Amino acid sequence: MELKRVVITGLGALTPIGNNVADYWNNLLLGVNGVNRITHFDATNFKTQFACELKGFDIANYIDRKESRKLDLCAQYAWVATMEAIKDSMLDIEAIDKDRAGVILGTGIGGVTSITDSIEEYIIGDKVPRFSPFFIPKALSNLVAGNISIFLDFRGPNYVTTSACASSANAIGDAFHNIQLGKLDVVATGGTEAGIVAVGIGGFNAMRALSTRNDDIETASRPFSLGRDGFVMGEGAGILILEEYEHAKARNAKIYAEIVGIGITSDAMHITSPHPEGRGAMLAMKNAILEAGVSPYEVGHINTHGTSTPLGDISECIAIKNLFGEHAHKMVFNSTKSMTGHLLGAASAIESIATILALQNGMIPPTINMLEKDPDIPNWNFCWNKAVQRDIQYALCNSFGFGGHNASILFKKS
Repeated sequence: MELKRVVITGLGALTPIGNNVADYWNNLLLGVNGVNRITHFDATNFKTQFACELKGFDIANYIDRKESRKLDLCAQYAWVATMEAIKDSMLDIEAIDKDRAGVILGTGIGGVTSITDSIEEYIIGDKVPRFSPFFIPKALSNLVAGNISIFLDFRGPNYVTTSACASSANAIGDAFHNIQLGKLDVVATGGTEAGIVAVGIGGFNAMRALSTRNDDIETASRPFSLGRDGFVMGEGAGILILEEYEHAKARNAKIYAEIVGIGITSDAMHITSPHPEGRGAMLAMKNAILEAGVSPYEVGHINTHGTSTPLGDISECIAIKNLFGEHAHKMVFNSTKSMTGHLLGAASAIESIATILALQNGMIPPTINMLEKDPDIPNWNFCWNKAVQRDIQYALCNSFGFGGHNASILFKKS
């Protein structure tokens, strides 16, 4: 069976450093920091009082306010990014075969905002069960994809993948393989997350996963740097329009890049800690490269998972060293989480967009907040505090999540 080629023809992004793809990309290159004191709720008594929230976002600028009340925040974010991606792709929705079009998205904690709000209203109120009829549809993660599928009338598969911080990578992988196998022509894929709520911050605080650098929030997200003490929560959405190559070519679509491989593995070790030797991470990258049929020495850039956790960053570096050896010294690495924070289930989606645009433009965004090098981190090119110009043909985007989930996507320059 001949496998189909899969290309990216549209992008949409809603991030802490830009509410569209153009602003997001420009601010990435400038090293703009998306951190702020939490405004979504009163975080005064929390160990972590900061996050990377969206800036100046008002759903009324995109959707009728009445209709938006039927959607959880994460669904709103996905909707906005999807509409941008569809417009960017210049896809004629009425002209395509909608039976061969799907919506596959990823989210880690889905409608947690609606769940939190509804429970608080019940406890603080008169404790009479006056739940909104939209509570369950807003809380269900699958409706993030369902609502978009209904609006676009995409009648192929619509569902949501959940694998913690690898969720949107798994979604992109599923979309890729559906097109590759000839089952679909077009898929809106990516991820969304809106986890900056009390239970989100409090829960991750209890796990000691978040940075608690309240006195120096500007440098709190410092991947691969000495003194890192946990990740900074982010929110938003990223959407990619994936399309079968001949289908895109027939309509003369612009092509950003091509997906040529994905590796999905498990550490099979611990619910939160990464494998100390990066076993699953290394295998995920290796499998993505094997699926593409290229050599590891052809890969020139990795947008790392790089969350700014003490163990995770070291584990990823070990995995890279074990796979690439001395070639790693010729590669360029970065962690855009240093600017956007960690969008959990949506992380791979917005980081895939950054990787794609890096390939297209020959510019690798920086890793900011490098104050003092960690002696345990190799002397590789991490684009410390400044974008690096480099013509790259193949680039990986890594995403690893609690539960031992590992996913690595290999992109090829168009």
